[in-house]
Amino acid sequence: MTFARSGGSGGQNVNKVNTKVHAVISIEDIKGLSETEHYLVCQRLAHDINRDGQLFIDVQDERFQERNREIALERMESKITAAAHTAKKRKPTKPTKAARERRLKFKKGRAEIKKNRTRIKF
Repeated sequence: MTFARSGGSGGQNVNKVNTKVHAVISIEDIKGLSETEHYLVCQRLAHDINRDGQLFIDVQDERFQERNREIALERMESKITAAAHTAKKRKPTKPTKAARERRLKFKKGRAEIKKNRTRIKF
């Protein structure tokens, strides 16, 4: 992690203190990812990874360096876990007989309500 002076509001604090955090981690150094997860992370975070294979994040949300450091680590962790996540394949199912009957009963009730809205002809 490297630190710099952050921009924006903050008065003298912005001009004096290095609160901006520039966090960098090499994708190769991340332990606990399988080969497919590693490939997914590289593919999905390609816009955040530089030529050296490093993921980088800049944070300057807070006035305090320590809080910005925590936010940077949280964001990095959430980005990596979201990129490595694979969705489960959906198993196609059919509605039950009772569910079909409930649906038809509801539709008939709705049709009856609309039918009763018409004018009565004498």
